[in-house]
Amino acid sequence: MTKMLQCISPIDGSVFAERPVIEQAAAREILAAARDAQRAWAARPLADRVAVVRAGVARLGEMQAEMVPELAHMMGRPVRYGGEFGGTDERASYMADIAETALAPIVVENSDKFERRIMREPHGLVFVIAPWNYPYMTAINTVAPALIAGNAVALKHATQTLLVGERMVRAFEEAGLPKGLFVNLFLDHGTTEALIGTREFDFINFTGSVGGGRAIERAAAGTFTGLGLELGGKDPGYVMEDADLDAAVDTLIDGAMFNSGQCCCGIERIYVHESLYDAFIEKAVAIVSGYKLGNPMDEATTLGPMAHKRFAALVREQTKEAVALGATPLVDPKLFPEDDGGAYLMPQILTGVTHEMRVMREESFGPVVGIMKVSDDAEAIRLMNDSDFGLTASLWTKDTDRAANIGAQLETGTVFMNRADYLDPGLCWTGCKDTGRGGALSVIGFQNLTRPKSYHLKKA
Repeated sequence: MTKMLQCISPIDGSVFAERPVIEQAAAREILAAARDAQRAWAARPLADRVAVVRAGVARLGEMQAEMVPELAHMMGRPVRYGGEFGGTDERASYMADIAETALAPIVVENSDKFERRIMREPHGLVFVIAPWNYPYMTAINTVAPALIAGNAVALKHATQTLLVGERMVRAFEEAGLPKGLFVNLFLDHGTTEALIGTREFDFINFTGSVGGGRAIERAAAGTFTGLGLELGGKDPGYVMEDADLDAAVDTLIDGAMFNSGQCCCGIERIYVHESLYDAFIEKAVAIVSGYKLGNPMDEATTLGPMAHKRFAALVREQTKEAVALGATPLVDPKLFPEDDGGAYLMPQILTGVTHEMRVMREESFGPVVGIMKVSDDAEAIRLMNDSDFGLTASLWTKDTDRAANIGAQLETGTVFMNRADYLDPGLCWTGCKDTGRGGALSVIGFQNLTRPKSYHLKKA
């Protein structure tokens, strides 16, 4: 009997879509064909590849009317926010813009005696394992530059967003990408690990859980396949005494709650200088109390269900444990009668939290945030670094030098000042500690999706 992958809609618990799992032998045939297509693709001029990728992204944009409600059904994001095409286009367009420079040869010498240069060569076949929380934007981070650099791409999307890979491949092929070069695979975990273990891929980019990252590393052990891993996060915000309070509250709370808190670089813990603490709390509670939890298909909804009831269950557990240990929940449950104990979860702000509580140490990935009072930069730095994760940190101050000095002491991948929860395609998207390794986007993203090849040519 054929094994099926099912997307269970968080809206009502129904099966929204299902697809058969591909068998290992069939997957290998598809991947072999992609390798064949890659050689001809890499031989095409860079300008041609860039043009086709731009056209593929544009075609994806033309599907917005279908994509937005589809995403709401699959992972619960309210339709009022209009999908992900803006960020998808921004990232792909930037990588297309810098491709010629980023992939240009490094000429060490070009004299009458020697020609010495370093070229960038595509890996060959890049495997992208993408998550459900921002399924288009996270996938495009690797798909677009990998194709531009001359690679073939195999995409395995999360079951929760089962239809995204199909739609992306269709858009690119309709825009002129050679058929079979970019493929979508419906795989289970066992087949995925088997394909990795037999070195079917030349580079793997995985975005997901720490446990998933460890499984990928184990499967790839001994194959010497390059890995890019973006795993968990517990991103902090620090509000200093000279911060623009209104801007800090608006941005940090939005960063904590948008997409029901299901953001890779969402704000999960906030540290506020004691002089602004009470005012920050009052404004934050007012903002969150005004949210509308409900069906994501309703234009009035500002907070949809979490993508799956098991994700919401984890957040409830962390919150309940924190309260039992002395934390204070500040948002009134009566404001959110739609909280059904399942996927529909009310937002919550916790004070009186400590780093002994799971809600301040483990990734929550939901609409809850703990806020702590601090007395100075040293205390804030210590607390921000007291984490197994390191993706982003958001600093709020009017003093750029102070922010840079604090940033130099933080164990993180990105330091924001007066901003949060944003991925700048001109900068390397990277993390440290349990957040993973490697880097996407920027010039460095192209370097990770290619390998250096040196030429040392002695002239006769």
